[in-house]
Amino acid sequence: MGAFVLMTNSNRNNSTSKGWLWLMGVLIVLAVLAAAASLYYQYKHLLHGEHSSVKQAIEEVKSVKKAKNEYDVIVVGTDPEGVAAAVSAARNGLSTLLVDGRNRDALGGLMTLGDLNTIDMNYVPKLNPLSKDEVLNKGFFSEWYSKIEGDSFDVNTAANAFYNLVRAEKNIDILMHTQKIDPVVVPEASGNASIQGANLTLADGTKQTVKAASVIDATQDADFAAAAGVPYTFGREDLGDPKSRMAVTMVFKLKNVTSEVWDKMAKRLNNDSSDGTGVNEVSVWGYGEMSNYPPINKERAKMRGLNMGRQNDNTALVNSLQIFNVDTFDPKSVQEAIDIANKELPNVVTYMKQTFPEFAGVELAGTASELYVRETRHIQGEYRLNIVDVCTNGDQWDRIGFGSYPVDIQRTSPTDNGNVVCDPKQYAIPFRSIVPLKVDGLLVASKAASYDTLPHGSARVIPNGMAVGQAAGAAAKLAKQEKLTFRQMSVSKEVITKLQDQLNNQGMEIKPITLKPEPFMEHKAYEGLKSALMLGLASGAYDNNFHLDDAANPKRMVNLVSSARKMKPEAFIGDVSHAIANLQNNDKIPLTLEQASYTITQALGLKAASTEAQSKLMENKLLTETTVKLIADKQKLTNADTYLLIKDLKVGVTGKP
Repeated sequence: MGAFVLMTNSNRNNSTSKGWLWLMGVLIVLAVLAAAASLYYQYKHLLHGEHSSVKQAIEEVKSVKKAKNEYDVIVVGTDPEGVAAAVSAARNGLSTLLVDGRNRDALGGLMTLGDLNTIDMNYVPKLNPLSKDEVLNKGFFSEWYSKIEGDSFDVNTAANAFYNLVRAEKNIDILMHTQKIDPVVVPEASGNASIQGANLTLADGTKQTVKAASVIDATQDADFAAAAGVPYTFGREDLGDPKSRMAVTMVFKLKNVTSEVWDKMAKRLNNDSSDGTGVNEVSVWGYGEMSNYPPINKERAKMRGLNMGRQNDNTALVNSLQIFNVDTFDPKSVQEAIDIANKELPNVVTYMKQTFPEFAGVELAGTASELYVRETRHIQGEYRLNIVDVCTNGDQWDRIGFGSYPVDIQRTSPTDNGNVVCDPKQYAIPFRSIVPLKVDGLLVASKAASYDTLPHGSARVIPNGMAVGQAAGAAAKLAKQEKLTFRQMSVSKEVITKLQDQLNNQGMEIKPITLKPEPFMEHKAYEGLKSALMLGLASGAYDNNFHLDDAANPKRMVNLVSSARKMKPEAFIGDVSHAIANLQNNDKIPLTLEQASYTITQALGLKAASTEAQSKLMENKLLTETTVKLIADKQKLTNADTYLLIKDLKVGVTGKP
């Protein structure tokens, strides 16, 4: 009996060992397959087949010489968002005028004249890590996307695709080369104003007034809306820094980028162990070493890693040269930026050739005809999309589109490294964010919509804009049909449901989001993290790791409170650096609650010894008992604990959560 038992145990051990070996083998095979699939999908762009070597001739845009006197809707701006809005309005039966005011010869704006030929794509959240990326934005964006080469494209292909989609609609008139587009504004008894059309200065200098029931502003900078009196913030104004905004870029062209060069880039980047590098049939992203390029103008220019989009004639367009402190509303400042780029770029290409053997034969072949401007105005709408909405994959009851691109904040100065705040899986863009305050009869369907500066880092991407444009065109039809203003629509769940049904029936997919909460949302200090996010004090990067449970230190607390003064600068009358003036190794020792409280009192100019600081804050309602109880170890605070302190400070100083 004992022998039988021993034999059984032995067999069981052997069986268990074999089972583990089998499982490990399966896991290894799966890992190899996953790696192979990753490399394969990285290098081969399967959505549109092999790369084309045939460049299309760009088609001439046929413009009417003069618009009709009245339309159902005027769409101002021929960027991708404007094209989407115009086609959507026309397909919904509205007579539509698509008007350009930037002396362009082609449709597509930033993507065809700014030469930004690589798309920051939104993808559906993956349930299976081995599955292929699926484009999130359906509807008009996917329709246009199916006509180009891939996530990078030849600008002629893109321009022709935009034009062919527009001219296929009998309800659209295109009016190019207008010198000026001014809103026709009528005051209302409510104190708001109403847009009733546009005053146009035509190419020949003659003037024409065109009436319209509604106008969609699809300009990059909300020019029409601003002229109509719509309130807005500028750059990072909502973070207390109105003079700061993301850099502009001059996209440049390289020639002699042959298939052999592309293969060599693929080989380098597929062997590169660093994050954020890759290549497919039409796009390259990587070469972070280019940030070491020594600029001629160190105060105004800086290179980042190479983002390259392939064209069909052995050329590639590169979005990498950043230029700072450019007033894009001042022609002299714009020309100055162009001059800076023209001086830098020959040296940039020489540096590329000397640093990377695969670029030995490439040459500079020109620059874009327009600057790539990332950030100017952010209009004030019925709702401002905020960073918490984005990082938490927030849904909206009035959703009209979805985004999922990382919150990518580009440099604001040469000494700034940029920042990825978080990487959302999917978040909703609300209709209320394209309905501006103060002005009726107007929608703003562009990156200048009602987004705070931080979420704008994600929401500004082209697929989002085209989704919003399509929604705006459909909303114009529904407003006419229901005899409502856009503002009235924005508070009616019944009407918004009709809009959503209409968009879903027309190819979009804007059903409610059902995603499980991110881990940081279940942390005890989540409310503190939200305050830190809203103030631009926390970043989770691509893995959404905010390091909440990492140890804090006195120096970091000083930096945190110093940055938090943007909440209300006039309240921070003290010198926060005094808090650590006599502390040795202040970046290495633990942060205590006493020291953290003392740091805050010093910043606010409150007179209190370090031992009295906590009670002083509580006395002035700048620190709550709830927060004190949540701090598990008063002698060793974590980053999460410091965010809770910032939350209380914000409420106490501003009176707002």
